[in-house]
Amino acid sequence: MTLILSNDEVEAVLTMPECIAAIEDAYVELSEGRAVSRRRSDSIVPTSRPDALYSLKTMDGVAPKLGVAAVRINSDILTWPERGGVRRRVKVPAAPGHRYVGLVLLFSCETGEPLAIFPDGVAQRMRVGAANGLAARHLAREDSATVGLIGSGWQAGAQLMAITAVRPIERVRCFSPNRENREAFCREMTAALGVEVTPVSAPEAAFRGADVAMCATSSIENVFFERWVEPGMHLSSIKRAEIEAGAVGKAAITVIHSHDTAPLQVTTKGLHVPEEEAGKGGALSPEIDFDSLPTLPDLAAGKVAGRQAAGDVTCFLNNIGIGYQFAAIGALIHRNARKAGLGNELPTDWFTEDVHP
Repeated sequence: MTLILSNDEVEAVLTMPECIAAIEDAYVELSEGRAVSRRRSDSIVPTSRPDALYSLKTMDGVAPKLGVAAVRINSDILTWPERGGVRRRVKVPAAPGHRYVGLVLLFSCETGEPLAIFPDGVAQRMRVGAANGLAARHLAREDSATVGLIGSGWQAGAQLMAITAVRPIERVRCFSPNRENREAFCREMTAALGVEVTPVSAPEAAFRGADVAMCATSSIENVFFERWVEPGMHLSSIKRAEIEAGAVGKAAITVIHSHDTAPLQVTTKGLHVPEEEAGKGGALSPEIDFDSLPTLPDLAAGKVAGRQAAGDVTCFLNNIGIGYQFAAIGALIHRNARKAGLGNELPTDWFTEDVHP
């Protein structure tokens, strides 16, 4: 039987410490060449809306140790509005019922059968948080107590879940351009984490005196700058564009997520994609030699040393997501959901066939 899960059911069987442990173990396998991850692919075309484009995104990976393979598929309507003085990449919930479309398909790499199908929302949030948490475990000072955060959305919550799972955080200062959003976010996360999360009215106020500087935005422009870097600080991003190149240059060690620094992008002829503009998205920071930087899987495998001194600045650039994460997290979701008796089962032969494809 193939297990069908909802986001609520996925959330019920995941904890951040478990996710970090699953990602770390899986990344050792990837670093040692015992697993594979395929570069993300985006197919982008126009829509009937002048301000929006359609994107079909796929990414996948296979974790033989876990016996699974996973494919993440997103069918997105994308816009690039300006908010708080920067351009952002924003998905529009245009499907019926004002909803988004993202699915994870989990397969057995022993029989090929589909094991589970679930929405990607909670899983992708937790895998991003887990990656940044894993990096912080190796790179942030062990006595880190103060976090500065820019962002107050869905991803920002997972970043705080992750950093509080690996470091003894006592206080968080949060900035985002929308005052109501940041104040509501701070109340929610204070209650959820038992750590004081305080809203501030300017980004520099969030980062002044912080041990860890976290960026969790949808920006395709820099939001953290060199002038805010302080000795001993750990810098953390969820997008390549967030941290200014000069700030990255201050780091004694910078670790990236993957050497696949940009997705494979296919578009219709002459299509303008805002992230392709000079000074935006992947076009930012051409002076950073991504090919020479160590990756998070190599850090997890001990092939790269982490923080060496308390006064060092360290940096993790989560420059691109990898499909392999969904195999690692998907195996955890499937195992825990089966154990908890969650989800709905459908006949596996609905998804298989008796003719040669």
